[in-house]
Amino acid sequence: MLRPDTPRLLLLLPTATYRTAAFVEAARRLGVDLTVASERPSTFQDANPRGLLTLHLSDPARAAAEARAFAQEHPLQGVVGVDDDTAVVAAAIAGELGLVGNDVAAARAARDKHEQRTLLAAAGVPVPRFTRHGVDDDPRRLAGGGVSYPCVLKPLRLAASRGVIRADTPEAFVAAFERVTRILRDAGCEMRDAGGVEGDASRYLLVEDFVPGREYALEGLLIAGELRVLALFDKPDPLDGPYFEETIYVTPSRLPADQQRAVAACAERAAAALGLREGPVHAELRVNASGPWVIELAARPIGGRCSGALRFGTGASGPGTWVSLEEIILRHALGMQIPSLEREPQASGVMMIPVPAGGGVLREVRGVGAARAVPHVEEVVITAHPGQELVPWPEGARYPGFIFARGETPDAVEAALRAAHQRLQFVLAPD
Repeated sequence: MLRPDTPRLLLLLPTATYRTAAFVEAARRLGVDLTVASERPSTFQDANPRGLLTLHLSDPARAAAEARAFAQEHPLQGVVGVDDDTAVVAAAIAGELGLVGNDVAAARAARDKHEQRTLLAAAGVPVPRFTRHGVDDDPRRLAGGGVSYPCVLKPLRLAASRGVIRADTPEAFVAAFERVTRILRDAGCEMRDAGGVEGDASRYLLVEDFVPGREYALEGLLIAGELRVLALFDKPDPLDGPYFEETIYVTPSRLPADQQRAVAACAERAAAALGLREGPVHAELRVNASGPWVIELAARPIGGRCSGALRFGTGASGPGTWVSLEEIILRHALGMQIPSLEREPQASGVMMIPVPAGGGVLREVRGVGAARAVPHVEEVVITAHPGQELVPWPEGARYPGFIFARGETPDAVEAALRAAHQRLQFVLAPD
């Protein structure tokens, strides 16, 4: 039973997320009281009014007022959002209740790619040259003047590289512009805030220079403006386009130590330029002969189930004593002591299983047992279900599953992930 002085944390969850179980388990391990808030009422809310809450997540100011009303009866000591949109709501609630968090303006800037690019460029943080265009602009006119090739077209706010397309020629630019516009129109309801044109990110897209080089993902925690690097992931598969579906993350990085420090310093400068000071950050950077370039920095943790590739501490007291990324995030939000920010000694990695070419409706997945039997593979999780349509990138943004591996070296982990993937067979029916 929870003690009367047990801290209560408000966890903001969008309707579609992989993150629920990991955060709920982290709260259980910490022994904290948890209230889960989403935008849709739960049928169990009346039976558990302290544990479930409905908020208007599309309107951060309204959600903050609703959270204040809830907190008058059930005091809150922390709030956490798990994706780009709920990070903005968490900032609004933190400001309203005086909790650990970021300013709303900073969280908004991290969410909007154009605003983020503008602030980073003004602060001298290396970013690609960029321009913002409306979906009603004439792509043929744009393609013929002012665009450098190769370039990348992308939505302002969609996640997981959805709608991100490289164009190498004017003809490819026109085709990509029209395709991104269709994706934005399909996703329009996902991208609107309450209040105004600036909230309607479905009306704009970003065009930026393509930055060559290897890409890396940095997972970090901001504490009073100081970036603590939790992990730096290699992305061994080249991300050169035309689409940018991610596959493998492996840590520790094989990047030389001096370049790792440069990546971390660049990410910290980016966070400061956006005004971020507290909580998780997930940054995507490219490294080439000119140094690191920020592709994106988000005020949230790593997406999907990829956090399963991370654990912290030594595990000296047994397998159950590792600290998860989610536990670190909750401890920070609640002002609790964090036992360790040091990642485990072993190398680890995750493969976001690619959608099979062409996509289609999933009938079954074969070879899961054989994939799990590959040395160093710890788990193969198939999140797609029979009957679900698997949509390839750039229209799609959901992976059909994840493979996790640990080993003595990053090379061994990468090889295990690739071997396990080769044993999987996705049986699809044409769409």
